[in-house]
Amino acid sequence: MTPAARWAAAAQILDEITSGTAAEKALTNWARRSRFAGSKDRAAIRDHVYDIVRCWRSTAALGGGTSGRHLVLGRLRQTGIDPDAVMSGQGYGLEPLTDAERVGGKIPEGADAADVPDWLHKHITQDLGSDASEYFDAMRTRAPVFLRVNTLKTTVSKAQDVLLATGISTVTHPLSSNALQVTDGARRVAQSGPFAAGLVELQDVASQAVVDALPLKKGHRVLDYCAGGGGKSLAMAARLNGPVEAHDADPRRMKDIPIRAERAGARVTCVTRPVGEYDLVLCDAPCSGSGAWRRSPEGKWRLSPEQLDKIRSSQAIILDKAEQFVKPDGFLVYATCSVLNSENEDQIDRFLQHQTVWTCLEKRRFSPTDGGDGFFLAILTRTVSGNTL
Repeated sequence: MTPAARWAAAAQILDEITSGTAAEKALTNWARRSRFAGSKDRAAIRDHVYDIVRCWRSTAALGGGTSGRHLVLGRLRQTGIDPDAVMSGQGYGLEPLTDAERVGGKIPEGADAADVPDWLHKHITQDLGSDASEYFDAMRTRAPVFLRVNTLKTTVSKAQDVLLATGISTVTHPLSSNALQVTDGARRVAQSGPFAAGLVELQDVASQAVVDALPLKKGHRVLDYCAGGGGKSLAMAARLNGPVEAHDADPRRMKDIPIRAERAGARVTCVTRPVGEYDLVLCDAPCSGSGAWRRSPEGKWRLSPEQLDKIRSSQAIILDKAEQFVKPDGFLVYATCSVLNSENEDQIDRFLQHQTVWTCLEKRRFSPTDGGDGFFLAILTRTVSGNTL
């Protein structure tokens, strides 16, 4: 496919997304209809689509509309690519610009420039203050690809060597001692030998840093209460070199954990009903995902105030349920990949107001400007015996 044809394909897919189809489904639908497209074509088109989804409002402003054609036009202007070179009608490309399109569009401002809905722009600006601008800029770019070196099987330096031998270049990252940032060959990772052998796992560096911050000790009984796909369960099992129990309200989310644990040589057991008390219970609660919107940019466009209220209610219920599984001197850890106060500090304040035997030992935020996703972490313990970190 020519570069112009790739942009035209992106415009078609964006029209499908505008009509309500999820981005991944729209991309899959197009690929099934377009067997002629090679892997490089599909990768380039995917990049075009997600770059625009991240910057939907600013590209719409610059392009003068929300059709796929206008969004592509806005992205071309945004990135300094000559629209006439792409929209020429040649090589299966988009038709040439009209006179109205040439004079259309405007410089994005406010929520348009930040690429978020108006109501979220207000909330995030209030919550992050002077850091809001950097956050908005970060969410408009692609997320780096990070790996967690599995210390059950190898070391950081050895992992870098074997990855490099397969064409994957990495550098260490200061946020986590076992994290590697992929600098070249990111698309090769999932099919690589080191990944298949369980030497590395795909995991954001801030997610790794959350596990690093946990007060884990060998011999601890540990429960990952909202395990999902099990990334933090595997990381905790590696830190402990011991067992971790994984639980999720929807067991289907954990279907890949046994395969991942076997590959990693990690002792992770999925449980549908936790029994007894644990030294540490981690609640990586469902959230808005506002700290990871550069990875899943549709989230910011599909989130509504009503949905956020439901999420917050669910988080409160999870905290209240999870505390019953913690030993008297144990730790309850609450985490989200959100930057919103209402999902983070406000949740901890609410919990402490009616759970008076609990104390918060530490609160910590990880910002996208640190290199990874945005995360919040709070470590709580009962005040029975003055337990401290």
